[in-house]
Amino acid sequence: MAVEERETTTEEEAAPALSVSAAMGLAKNALEEVVVRLVGEVSEVNDKPGYKAVYFTVKDEKASLPCMMWMNRYQASGVALSVGALVELTGRFSLYAAKGRMNFDVFSVSLAGEGQLRLQVANLARELEAMGLMDPARKRPLPAYPETIGLVTSPRGAAVHDVLRTLRRRYPLARILFAGVPVEGPGAADGLVDGLAKVVFAGAEVVLLVRGGGSFEDLMPFNDRRLARTIAACPVPVVTGIGHEPDTSIADMVADVRASTPTAAAEAVAPAQGEIAARIQGLGAAMGHAESRRLDALSIKMERVAALPLFREPTRLFDGEALALDDLSDRLGRALPEALREDRHRLGLIGEALGRMLPGLLSAPRGAVGAAAGRLGYLGEHFGERSRQQLDGARGRLMRAGAAMTDPYRASVAVSAARLHDLSPLAIIGRGYAMAKGEDGRVVSSVDGVAAGERLVVTLSDGELDCTVDDIRRIHSAVEAWG
Repeated sequence: MAVEERETTTEEEAAPALSVSAAMGLAKNALEEVVVRLVGEVSEVNDKPGYKAVYFTVKDEKASLPCMMWMNRYQASGVALSVGALVELTGRFSLYAAKGRMNFDVFSVSLAGEGQLRLQVANLARELEAMGLMDPARKRPLPAYPETIGLVTSPRGAAVHDVLRTLRRRYPLARILFAGVPVEGPGAADGLVDGLAKVVFAGAEVVLLVRGGGSFEDLMPFNDRRLARTIAACPVPVVTGIGHEPDTSIADMVADVRASTPTAAAEAVAPAQGEIAARIQGLGAAMGHAESRRLDALSIKMERVAALPLFREPTRLFDGEALALDDLSDRLGRALPEALREDRHRLGLIGEALGRMLPGLLSAPRGAVGAAAGRLGYLGEHFGERSRQQLDGARGRLMRAGAAMTDPYRASVAVSAARLHDLSPLAIIGRGYAMAKGEDGRVVSSVDGVAAGERLVVTLSDGELDCTVDDIRRIHSAVEAWG
C-alpha cells in the first residue's frame, strides 16, 4: 500500500498544474458532452421582458438544478412555466466559467404527468372564458329560501353526509332531491351531467354539485367541457363545493357560486334558523308599523267624516222642511178660526134679519102670516142652503190653499227621502251589490284591509255569507291607469 501511494504521488508531481480557467474549460468540455432527459418540479421562474433566455430551477426531494432556455426555444415549446409544474426537460449541462456556475441548457420542455393535465385544463378554461361561460354578469343569485334543493354527488363519500347533516341542522324545511353518481374515473363526467339534469327535471330550485378532496387527476371529471356547458345552461343556480380550499376546477369557474368545501356549499344555500327567525321578526315589525300607520290614517279620516254636519247633527237635513211644516201649520191654525168667525158673523146677520121679520108676521092676518111664514121658511131654507154652500166653498178653498202651500215642500221632502234611500247601504245591496265585513265588524272597503286566510261576512239583499279569503287580486281603476 505504501509503495502504491509513493507511485501516485510521483505521477502527480510529474503532471503540470492547470490554471483555474483551464480546469473550468476542461470541466465545461466534459459536461457539454452529456445530453440527458430529466423530470423535475419547477420551483422558481424568471422570464422578465427583454431577457434573451428564461431562467428557472427544477427540483426533486434531494436536489435542485438551475436551468436556462433560450427564448426562441421556450416560445416554440408552447409551455408556460409556473411554480409547481412538473416538467420533462431535454438538454445538457453547461458551465459558466466566469462565475463558476453550472446550468442545465434546456433544448426542449414539456409538461409531465399532472402538468400535462393542468395544461389541458388551462387551455379549456381560456376557451370557455372566451365564450362567456365564466362572465360574472351571467351568474344568477341564489334563492333566499329554497323549498327544494338538488344534491349531485357520490352516495358513498363523506361529502354527502356532510351536506345532509348541514342542511338538516340549518334548514330542515327544505326537501332534498339526491342524485347519486360517480365523481371520479371513466364515465364520471357523464354521470354528473345526467345527475344535474335529473334533479332539475324533478323540480330543484338550486343544485349542489359537490365531492370531497382528491388529487388533481381525481378531480378531472369536474374539468369536463360537457359538464361545464351543462352547468352554464342549467335553468337554476348551481353551487359547487369540490375538494378543498386550494382546489379550483372548471366546474367551479362556471358555477353560479363556488364554495370551498361541500359543507360550505350547503351553508351557502341553507339560511340558518336564527337568520330566518330574525327575518320573520323584522318583517312582522315592519308590517305592524305599516298597519298601525294605515289605521291611524283611517282613524283621522273617520274623525274628519264624523265631524261633518251631516253626521254630527243629522236632523239638520230636514231643518228647512220642518220650518215649512211649522209655518203651514201656523197658517192653517190661523185660517180655520177666521173662517169660523166669518160663518158665525153671517149667522148672526141672518138671525138679526129673522128677528126683525118676526114681529111683522105676528101682527099680520092669518093669511098674511101664512104667507110670511112661507116666505120666512123660504128665506130660512134659502139662507141656510146658501150658508152651507158658502161653508162648503170656504172649506174647499181652504183645503186647496193648504194643499197648494204644502205641495212644494212635500216634493222637497220626497226628494230628500229619495236621496236618503239612495245613500242607504240596504238600497245599494238591493241593486245586486254586497257588503263585506271582517270578523270584528269593520266594513272592508279595500283589498289592503284583508289578508289571505281571513274570514269575512258578506251581506246580500236576502241574507249573509260566511267566507274565507283564498286569493287577493288588485284591480286598478281608470283614474290610477291615467294617473
